[in-house]
Amino acid sequence: MGRQVNAQCNSDSDYVKAVYQIGSIVQNRQQKIWLQPDFIFKLTQDYKDHQKCLSILHEFSNRVIHERKEEIRRQKQIDDKNNNNANRNGDANQDGNNNKDDYLSHEELGRKKRLAFLDLLIEASQDGTLLSHEDIREEVDTFMFEGHDTTSAAISWILLLLGTEPTIQDRIVEEIDQIMGGDRERFPTMQELNEMKYLEACIKEGLRLYPSVPLIARRLTEDVDIDGYVLPAGTTAMIVVYQLHRNPEVFPNPDKFNPDHFLPENCRGRHPYAYIPFSAGPRNCIGQKFAVLEEKSIISAVLRKYRVEAVDRRENLTLLGELILRPKNGLRIRIARRN
Repeated sequence: MGRQVNAQCNSDSDYVKAVYQIGSIVQNRQQKIWLQPDFIFKLTQDYKDHQKCLSILHEFSNRVIHERKEEIRRQKQIDDKNNNNANRNGDANQDGNNNKDDYLSHEELGRKKRLAFLDLLIEASQDGTLLSHEDIREEVDTFMFEGHDTTSAAISWILLLLGTEPTIQDRIVEEIDQIMGGDRERFPTMQELNEMKYLEACIKEGLRLYPSVPLIARRLTEDVDIDGYVLPAGTTAMIVVYQLHRNPEVFPNPDKFNPDHFLPENCRGRHPYAYIPFSAGPRNCIGQKFAVLEEKSIISAVLRKYRVEAVDRRENLTLLGELILRPKNGLRIRIARRN
């Protein structure tokens, strides 16, 4: 969005706390059937807290949108002024040396040509497309709310799993060294991240065992017959992703961390809905490719410098059935610098 929340440095910010609290309220309401009717829910303290959190989230999103619109407006005025000056200067530099892009670094040129997601939404709303302020805010809310907690949870689980398998860690580091020429100091390029296929298989296996969102819901648009039982249209169907990913007919020895499940030869013929950590169909996660790139970038950075060892045993962890899959008492790992 072109804005910093500084959630890592300031976990006590009102925005960060509101994100966590509203998630807990929504989950609590889902689990208690008597809270689902609006007229009852509105009588509870949870409703008051929900509205307060919603106000904080919307205030932040509205401020981000307003400030960015103002920046775009000011920049457009500056660009128009510069263009007018250039036109008045006429053909002072006919040889083309007045192209300022020639003097920009690759990084600066990339920033100039690449718009933040929020900029694209604002540009669309100003370009005759019917995107209202509320439409833009909904998209901002979606990315802000869903785009950080899910990814951080996934990275935590994957590091724990890798901490139980040192040979798998070594294989990942070997792949990274081969792709990056043994340079462990610089950041990988986009192309290099895309080439990290074994790391990607490990990430997919981590998301199979511990999907960030363990439960999703869909409303049926037509009657569905399942073994003679008819689910009528309009029914809300709950899909337990956590359990779906543990089908032994699809994933042999389903509780074992085995990245080979996602090698190309083992994926052939697998039903596309047998593995849905980002949901599936038209309502799937819009940011799934970006999320995987984030996970690749962070996990590869950790493993290039450190060896990871799991302190907690998976079987001793108590999972919380919240919107985001978490352990009750956190995850503990031990790291040691690589030679």
